[in-house]
Amino acid sequence: MSSAQSSTTTENGPRLSAAVSDELWRRSGAADFGIDAPRFASILERIAAKYLRPDDGRSSESVADFCRTLRLQDLALARACAAGSEPAWNAFLARYRDSLAHSALAITGEESAARELADSVYAELYGLEDADGQRVSKLDYYDGRGSLEGWLRSVLAHEFTDRLRRERRLVSLDEQVGAGRDFRAPEPAPTLAPDQRLEAATDQALDAISAEERLLLASYYLHGRTLAEIAALLGVHESTVSRRINRTVRALTKSITKGLRQRGLTREQAREALEVDVRDLTLDVARHLRGARNESGTVLSTESKE
Repeated sequence: MSSAQSSTTTENGPRLSAAVSDELWRRSGAADFGIDAPRFASILERIAAKYLRPDDGRSSESVADFCRTLRLQDLALARACAAGSEPAWNAFLARYRDSLAHSALAITGEESAARELADSVYAELYGLEDADGQRVSKLDYYDGRGSLEGWLRSVLAHEFTDRLRRERRLVSLDEQVGAGRDFRAPEPAPTLAPDQRLEAATDQALDAISAEERLLLASYYLHGRTLAEIAALLGVHESTVSRRINRTVRALTKSITKGLRQRGLTREQAREALEVDVRDLTLDVARHLRGARNESGTVLSTESKE
């Protein structure tokens, strides 16, 4: 049966229409690695279920808009590798072997340590057996929200940090006593700080957006209003709100990227900077989103409802 002839769903969760799932499957190139449209749609729907709130996840347009923002080709390659596809692994190694080696060297600063780090990560990416004898690949955790290359660098960095922690635990009590050390609280593990230029570019981009865009972002992301609630507030259909939010986020991302380029980053560096966890940023996002006005000029509070 043609992939376009069947609808793909998840039980009580986000849904993609057959036409949209077929479109995304074709764009992903998943067929090259043996992943059919229903299976790829199931992967997309599980990711959407993870990131879309239940009240909004039942809108097929919202799910489709969200899935179109994912790195579909990277996602198809990663999940095919996780499933053990040999063509996918060949493509993966051809594309990422050199960049993984360079990233490992940049993290460790020493060639033998870099090779050991990269080999360890390769083993986790290929898959290690769990207690039930099932092969579990870390690539199953990649969700397509950022580039696969950037995600791989994060995996390397986290593995390196974990190694430092393990090495600290291996220092015996006798050695510490013999060295005359007291037992202070352990130092926190190193973390990857976000580029300060990202905070400056984000600050500038948020200042430049319109009042209604501030209202949409504050209502949806800060205060947890549903699409239906925002639609009632603005007097439009919820699908219109969904499209406006997605359009605003895309424009904001483009504006931040431009700001990063103006601050000396390459296009690839800017893309990587945007993959930082927003919880690491120190700028006060809420300050930029207060006091929004609708098209009639009436102030619309963005404070959370009780």
